[in-house]
Amino acid sequence: MKSLYTAEALSSGDGRDGAARTSDGRLDLAFAVPVEMGGSGDGTNPEQLFALGYAACFHSALRAVARREGADVSDSAVGSRVSIGSNDEGGFVLAVELEITLPHLPHEEAQKLAEKAHTVCPYSNATRGNIDVVLTVTDD
Repeated sequence: MKSLYTAEALSSGDGRDGAARTSDGRLDLAFAVPVEMGGSGDGTNPEQLFALGYAACFHSALRAVARREGADVSDSAVGSRVSIGSNDEGGFVLAVELEITLPHLPHEEAQKLAEKAHTVCPYSNATRGNIDVVLTVTDD
C-alpha cells in the first residue's frame, strides 16, 4: 500500500478509563467506560470514536460513488451505531449498523449506491469478514 496519510494517537492512563490524544493535538480526550458496561460514563469511549469515523468515512465514499454516477445525494446523511459485546472465547466483538439517508433518490437506486460505497469505504474494507455490518437505507 502506498500511504496517503497516517494518523497518530497515544493512549495513556487506564485505557478505557484514561486519556488519548492525537499527535497534532486536535483531539485530546478523556475516556471512560460506559455506564452500561459498569463505568462512570464521564468521558468518551472507543466505540463512539469508531462510530464517528465510520459514519464520516462511509458518507464520503457514498458521495464519491454518487458523483461518478451522477446521482443526487444532496441532503444525504449517514448514521452509525457501534455495539460491543462478548464472544464465546471471553473476549469482545463489535457490530456496526449504518443508516443511510438519500432523500432525493428512489429506494432501489439508494440501496445500490450504498452497496457500492460499502466496497469503496476503507472502514468497510477493514471490517469486512471481521465484524457484522448492516446497511439500512431509509427514505427520509
